[in-house]
Amino acid sequence: MSELNPQEKAFLKDLAWLAVKAAAANQPPVDISDVADNANISLQGILTEKRGAFVTLTSNDNLRGCIGYIEGFKPLAEAVADNGRSAAVGDPRFAPVSPAEVPQLSLEISVLTPLRPMNSPDDIQVGKHGILLKKQGRQSVFLPQVATEQGWNLQTTLTQLALKAGLGPNDWRSETQFKVFEAQIF
Repeated sequence: MSELNPQEKAFLKDLAWLAVKAAAANQPPVDISDVADNANISLQGILTEKRGAFVTLTSNDNLRGCIGYIEGFKPLAEAVADNGRSAAVGDPRFAPVSPAEVPQLSLEISVLTPLRPMNSPDDIQVGKHGILLKKQGRQSVFLPQVATEQGWNLQTTLTQLALKAGLGPNDWRSETQFKVFEAQIF
């Protein structure tokens, strides 16, 4: 995976914050080209690659919103802007972020590698791999950092993925498709 340089990371972080602030204030989406011009950065290279990306918001170390695209179908800069906005006001698990909350939030961006299938769940590396579980028309995903942050081993991670997908706790053990990805997290 091509890595983002410090200037590109700073641009994406600014872009995500501006998207969060605009969404919280019920303003129109940010203009990505304007943000790039203000940052003196050219929208080229990895910023224009179709990449999966997530934006995660936390408040006092508690999840406040997390939305993303598991697969790349939009240019990276656009995906980050969209998901910043959606993490703020579109995560169905939470009420929309208010403008007063924004200063207390922390923001994390995860830029994903393409998905690749795993032949066996035993090949999944906790903390390195993000995991997509699919079974019986249901699916769920965890970013690579989730299991580590929760202190989960592989079995617990897969059990939690199954539960998140609306399956039974042991349903991951058979006839389940797993795909993994890695992420550059900042």
